[in-house]
Amino acid sequence: MKLQILITQYKETDEVVKPLLDSIAIQQGVDFNDIGVIICNDGTDVHLSKELMDSYKFHIEYWQNEHKGVSGTRNALMDMATADYIMFCDADDMFVSNCGLYQIMLDINGGFDALNPVFIEEYVKNGKTTYITHKDDTTFIHGKVYRRQYLIDSDIRWNEDLTIHEDSYFNVIALNMSDRVRICNTPYYLWKYRADSVCRHDDKYMLKTYDKFIDSNDALVDNLIQRGALDKAMFFCTHMVFDTYYTMNKPEWVNQENNEYRIKTERRFAEYFVKHKSLWDSVPTADKVNVSAKAREKVMQQGMLLEAVTIFDWLKGVERCLQDE
Repeated sequence: MKLQILITQYKETDEVVKPLLDSIAIQQGVDFNDIGVIICNDGTDVHLSKELMDSYKFHIEYWQNEHKGVSGTRNALMDMATADYIMFCDADDMFVSNCGLYQIMLDINGGFDALNPVFIEEYVKNGKTTYITHKDDTTFIHGKVYRRQYLIDSDIRWNEDLTIHEDSYFNVIALNMSDRVRICNTPYYLWKYRADSVCRHDDKYMLKTYDKFIDSNDALVDNLIQRGALDKAMFFCTHMVFDTYYTMNKPEWVNQENNEYRIKTERRFAEYFVKHKSLWDSVPTADKVNVSAKAREKVMQQGMLLEAVTIFDWLKGVERCLQDE
């Protein structure tokens, strides 16, 4: 089998999962003997019906697993998979194009270790739906395809200690440990909007979870160091420093009503920075300038910056934060 689509299922019902399976069923120009689906239930009593899965012409396996969270369940799916290539899908997403699998198969025939495509995000606010195109993304797993043996040989797995912001850890390692990475500029994957998705409807999601985002990067940098990829560890550490600096200079971070989130994040970042300060100090100034410019541009697209202090003064304050305790 050439490709298996791996789906974690927690409390998603038949009605939620059906659009994804339907979007696979209508794919054009592919041999469905080359395609399989594995769905793994993450230890809940919400089960998909046999009638639903038997209604499709492609092969579907459905497994029940003990509760491990999304990262642990994705590792279990990787262990179940046997195809040459694997693709992780969220149960509530779908293929936006009926030629998506045809495009993937063309790229598979050309050979790659990782396929990083453009994907589309559906976003709804105040009753208005918009569609956002994501390019050159490492933050989300959406639409990405990996050669299974490459992941095995490189010992690339999901970090089961990460329950949120887990995608970037996996993607960054998988996309940076090979020079056989393809880019696909034809979008075929839709990250669908769900009203009950916390990260989509809570405007304070990043405020509340930015410390976990730092956890993810911390684990990533540790992993890169263990792999001997010191230059990459330095880059992603530097990116984390500037991303945090510019993010915390956004107006919402100095709003008093969000003070508890700021204190929690500052404490976590202080621990991170002290731990990885030797990496930061080893990065040439010119490289820091380049990373700073990109990080600032990204955050500026999300709103205004205050930049009340320079990053150097801010980092001195970060270190004092721990020394004073």
